[in-house]
Amino acid sequence: MKKATFGAGCFWGVELAFSQNFGVTSTAVGYCGGAMPDPNYEMVCTGQSGHAEVVQVEYDSSKIGYEALLELFWSIHDPTTLNRQGPDIGTQYRSVIYFHDDEQEAAARTSVEKLQQSGRFPRDIVTEIAAAPKFYPAEDYHQKYLEKRGMKNCH
Repeated sequence: MKKATFGAGCFWGVELAFSQNFGVTSTAVGYCGGAMPDPNYEMVCTGQSGHAEVVQVEYDSSKIGYEALLELFWSIHDPTTLNRQGPDIGTQYRSVIYFHDDEQEAAARTSVEKLQQSGRFPRDIVTEIAAAPKFYPAEDYHQKYLEKRGMKNCH
């Protein structure tokens, strides 16, 4: 199994979107990219920890490719709004791709270039692309949050 890590606003809907794809074997919500060790939800919500709410996706690359995961990522949020998705405002909601190897980095950067050139979005893409830092799983009550409440899709 391979891993991919994405931040695209509140992690509940992002997790639901990724979990429903053939080839995705598991998802977990958590925090990445901040300076404080062992963050919790309350710390992250203040925006002061520097972490982003993210989803770590484990996937079978023989069933779904990283490029397909990137396309899903672009389709579920607005990558042109800095530190904001819908009503959620703050650095913890930033658009971010954390890559796990050189292949993922190249694919992510190529994807941004192609998307920017396509004109699909009227403004510049502000998505951060960085090496995957330590992933801190969110508290249990956040895992599969929407699924536990009977939601079948994120839109």
